[in-house]
Amino acid sequence: MIISIATSPPLGQVTQLPNSDLTVHAVLEIPLEASAKKWQVALWYSKDEREEWEEAELAPITEDARPTDLHEPIGAAARLYFTTKLVVRSLLKFTVKFRQGTGDREWRWARSEQGLDDGVVIVDQNPTREDDREDLPDMIHDLNPELKWKSHMSQSPGTRLWAVETDVDGAKEGESAFVEVSVGIPWGGRYLRWFALVRSWTPWLAPRHGKSEFSLDKEGLLCSFLSFQGKHLVLLGMSGINDVTALLRSGSAGRLLLSLRSDNVNSTTGTVLVAVGDNLENAIAAVMYHARTLVTATDVSSPDSMAAPTIEGGDVRPLWYERWYDGLGYCTWNSLGQKLTEEKILSALDTLAENGINISNLIIDDNWQDIDYCGDGQWQHGWNDFEAEPTAFPRGLKALVSAIRSKHRNIQHIAVWHALLGYWGGLAPSGRLAKRYDTVQVRRDDAQSHLSIDSVMTVVASSDVQAFYDDFYAFLASCGVDGVKTDAQYMLDTLTQPAARRGLTRSYLDAWTSSTLRHLAGGPAIACMAQAPPILFHPRLLRTNLPPVVCRTSDDFVPTDGDGNNNDDAHRWHVWTNAHNALLAQHLNALPDWDMFQTSSTTAADGHAHAHDYGGFHAAARCVSGGLVCITDVPGQHDGDLLRQIAGTSPRRRGRNTIVFRPSVVGRALDAYGSRADGGVLKVGTYHGRAGTGTGIIGVFNVDPTGRGRVTEVLPLGRFPGVGQGTGGGMYVVRAHRNGKVTPPLKAGSPSALVTVSLGVGGWDVLCAYPLHAVQSRTRGEVMLANLGLVGKMTGCATVLRTVFEVRENGRMLVDATLKALGVLGVYISALPELSVSDDCMVTIQGQPIPPHTVSVNRDDEHVLDVDIEAAWNEMDLKSGWANEVQVKVYFALEKK
Repeated sequence: MIISIATSPPLGQVTQLPNSDLTVHAVLEIPLEASAKKWQVALWYSKDEREEWEEAELAPITEDARPTDLHEPIGAAARLYFTTKLVVRSLLKFTVKFRQGTGDREWRWARSEQGLDDGVVIVDQNPTREDDREDLPDMIHDLNPELKWKSHMSQSPGTRLWAVETDVDGAKEGESAFVEVSVGIPWGGRYLRWFALVRSWTPWLAPRHGKSEFSLDKEGLLCSFLSFQGKHLVLLGMSGINDVTALLRSGSAGRLLLSLRSDNVNSTTGTVLVAVGDNLENAIAAVMYHARTLVTATDVSSPDSMAAPTIEGGDVRPLWYERWYDGLGYCTWNSLGQKLTEEKILSALDTLAENGINISNLIIDDNWQDIDYCGDGQWQHGWNDFEAEPTAFPRGLKALVSAIRSKHRNIQHIAVWHALLGYWGGLAPSGRLAKRYDTVQVRRDDAQSHLSIDSVMTVVASSDVQAFYDDFYAFLASCGVDGVKTDAQYMLDTLTQPAARRGLTRSYLDAWTSSTLRHLAGGPAIACMAQAPPILFHPRLLRTNLPPVVCRTSDDFVPTDGDGNNNDDAHRWHVWTNAHNALLAQHLNALPDWDMFQTSSTTAADGHAHAHDYGGFHAAARCVSGGLVCITDVPGQHDGDLLRQIAGTSPRRRGRNTIVFRPSVVGRALDAYGSRADGGVLKVGTYHGRAGTGTGIIGVFNVDPTGRGRVTEVLPLGRFPGVGQGTGGGMYVVRAHRNGKVTPPLKAGSPSALVTVSLGVGGWDVLCAYPLHAVQSRTRGEVMLANLGLVGKMTGCATVLRTVFEVRENGRMLVDATLKALGVLGVYISALPELSVSDDCMVTIQGQPIPPHTVSVNRDDEHVLDVDIEAAWNEMDLKSGWANEVQVKVYFALEKK
């Protein structure tokens, strides 16, 4: 009889409140024929840790006070809303039960109907302060007395910070020194949830979650424990100093263990950083900021070698609003496979152009290099020489790049793939490169790479690696290549000899950094398979005085299994993992790369059918990530409509410069402690614009691992990042991308400021909360306004550079919007239904009136005025001038005639 049930606060999750007043909402989705019958919903709750449970009946909500349904029920269904109010002293556990009718009908429970666990609400009544009397032993019980710990000033608000150290012997006779010590028991073993980022395998991190029992299947880099009092205890294993790697493990009886590996020849110390705070993100920031301080304090890199290049000769260049990573990218990996040839690449680009896909960045992935094909597969193949593989690229790399740039002028940047050590197997021992540079033989532990073989590699020695990288990148620059995707960086951490790791890790990463800045400045620099701790804590990813690199934040996008069959849960897991890894990655000097994806069902070059229905799912995730957006479609197999939703045309180089719309804040999971097994909606939060006037964004995704059906959630307006600081008395409208539905004005902090989302299997949407600007009209009352950005784009708000609302002397209202891309501008005007577009409105672009037919009322919401600036721009044959911006002015009559 019941289709779904959801609550706000949500069942199965932990919600922290700023005060003790709680309004609970519940929604029942039922068959339409049952909606006229009486339903009862009751809250079953406990207000203390003794779990003495009470019951409170929820009252039906009237139509005018109910949450806004951004997604309507599917088919012949209806939603019924109920609510009640409670006062929470500190902790509340709750579930709901419901029944049709009254009397002796049996109650049905959310847990048994949909497997939804209890929800938890916490009110932190004792905000964390620097002068709190509690110290580290009060938070980590049975703290190992052999550990040395010291309090430090935290750089993150509402947090306290400690550094914990332990001694470790020096490496001897080719063997690293290992030590494992007990740290203690977080919160004495009494916590609500824990969250960790573990090394799922050597190159990558992945999230883990739990409740009462702390148990890690892999070594953790970061662990967090949420107390019953709403405090977050975060621990971060340090690397990057003293040649020591520190990781976290779980022990018996809930103990947290510190595992150290030292490659230092001398006895030294290993460090774990600990922070406690009222907010998880602030606590993670505290340990990451201090890690940056520690690493940069011991950084011996030459300032000159790490400095960004300067422009010589007084060459003043225009300052464009976009950088290379704002362009739509295309990668050859999944699309063309590993057997690359010049003909395949040129043909693919021709096909993209024929399909109207004007990419800005091209990544020529693995298999363009001249390799020896010796050994057992690619993991043992070595690199011969800088020039491209002579058979597949007979004219050489420079000729290929020249052909691309001369024919496809839309392509602004071309990057090539290579492994940090050259190729997967290093250098070919008998190749030209091995003869040109000093080399060493190193052994890697391939068990860490999921391989069954051990490999000896020839690699450039640390004494020559700077010259090697300078020569290589100078060669690439001479060929017209201006970027690199540097893969397999983790292999440095698989070298079996401590002297090799100690000597090569820093020299390779330093050389890579300085050579990219010296020879490839302004172009792509992508770090891949670089989530090994010694690499994450290298100054290149921590120092903020260098241009950011792009850093992959998860294992590969894999659309199918090994037999070419679709693997639905792999798509959901991929997005889930990236969203949680971003909680740490947002503090790196890097933009995230959630990997390339395919927009449509495809058949790859290997003949396998790569059919999947997750193109939009992946696209939305990349749009809210705040990072790189790169497709890997098989040429000719594209979802053109989806591509138009994620990218658009810049007014600069009209029609040829395709850009994506990155929010100004990195997207990350909003519910770090929520497990996929809880069956909720993954919420990826981000923000664009200035504080108070920008747009809060949430990408919502159904990541249920079972794929069992729809999931529904009631979202408070306050969950949107940045909401609550806006103009107009804290009023907002929320817009759903997929159906264009816009809520009525919602007041931040109001218990009724809620929206309901509902997602099917593989379902997704992008929701944006726009602050409203209020003006007073004598005849219309209060008029609410918002610039929605480009309404046809998933993150179209990120096209907005600035907006000015002004009441003119003649009584007309002006909305002055400046954008960095062409498309359909949406302007929310609460009084629009009272206006005549033809008689009461006028729009100009670059100061010129636009054709009347390019202005209309939005078909999805009568309060939104659509301005097709792309159509008008083309008809009027406009040019952007020196800057890549479009100024649109919308005038309308503020007063009635």
